[in-house]
Amino acid sequence: MSVTTPRWAMISTYPPTQCGLATFSQSLFTALIKQRVSLDVIRVVDTPEPSSPPEVAWQLVNGRNPVGTARALNRYDLLLLQHEYGIFGGQDGETLLDVLAHVSVPVVTVLHTVLADPTPHQREVLQTVVGSSATLVTMTHTARNRLIASYAVDPDDVVVIPHGAADDLLATRRTVSHGWSRPTVLTWGLLGPGKGIEWGIEAMAMLRDLDRRPRYVVAGQTHPRVLERDGEQYRKMLMAKADALGVADDVVFEDGYLSARRLHRLIEAADVVLLPYDSTEQVTSGVLIEAVAAGRPVVSTRFPHAVELLSDGAGVLVERADPRAIADALRQVLGNPATGRQMSARAGALAQGLSWTSVAGRYAEVGRAQLARPVTVSAEQRAGAMATMAVA
Repeated sequence: MSVTTPRWAMISTYPPTQCGLATFSQSLFTALIKQRVSLDVIRVVDTPEPSSPPEVAWQLVNGRNPVGTARALNRYDLLLLQHEYGIFGGQDGETLLDVLAHVSVPVVTVLHTVLADPTPHQREVLQTVVGSSATLVTMTHTARNRLIASYAVDPDDVVVIPHGAADDLLATRRTVSHGWSRPTVLTWGLLGPGKGIEWGIEAMAMLRDLDRRPRYVVAGQTHPRVLERDGEQYRKMLMAKADALGVADDVVFEDGYLSARRLHRLIEAADVVLLPYDSTEQVTSGVLIEAVAAGRPVVSTRFPHAVELLSDGAGVLVERADPRAIADALRQVLGNPATGRQMSARAGALAQGLSWTSVAGRYAEVGRAQLARPVTVSAEQRAGAMATMAVA
């Protein structure tokens, strides 16, 4: 007797959309396929896209087709939902609730944001998402604790699985000769207000007395939504600040999309990674995970994920919007090679289990455990949903 392989659907933004969640989802998709998971992507878009990667089986056009999307999802055995307020249509992504109201398959929801102080409507939206989910995944214990404390969630229903990092990043902990005589400080990711790059630039101006003045590399393009709204205003402000402070030659902007290969080369060349974010809410940071996975010392502001991951010695934590503290921390790491080596060693120990191979294995276990639970949707309901989909 043949056994049918359960079919999963993942709903998220997805390339060619350029955002952190799309990149995360593509990496997780690729790793899950290697785990022999049968998986399709339901891609969230603002307007219909004429072409998508072959793994995209359906598009959720925000505000247009929630019932049709639910019908598509009900053809699968499990829904893996990537939740972030900003990607779904309506106030605080409330369009998603119209989809979930018609979904009849088990939902495993990955929560990329769990706010400490949400607005009443944000709380209502997330409460409905949580209530529609059979299993919840957070990427940090901070987010898990917030969820349990604020949303009356059964702790047994919340699993912590870290954000993944590319497997080959774990091999970059060696010292790499990159051809630069100056130490390199690196910040990367999509640019926009709130990234705190201005504080890093001000810190560079405080390090001009060093015999080997560091070079600050800021890599990545402006976030597409910021670019649409404000153009390159933030980047131009940063460049003007560097010029006004006399460090224009010390700050290098690598504009444009970063391929995985180019990003990995930048990380290899970095002596320290700087995360000067303004946020006090960020419970998940892919950049932080990748820096730690690569064994790079990190200087970071005290956002929740950094506090959780770096407090044991893999980095230095500073207050937000404090360039003097950033400069002092960089001076500590760059001026004392032993300190940098100790941080790298601690980061290397933390890196175990952060590869996408390891992370996808955890997701596969969670999904299979969920599928092994008693069926709550009848065969008649599933058959009806499939018949409706066939007619639609």
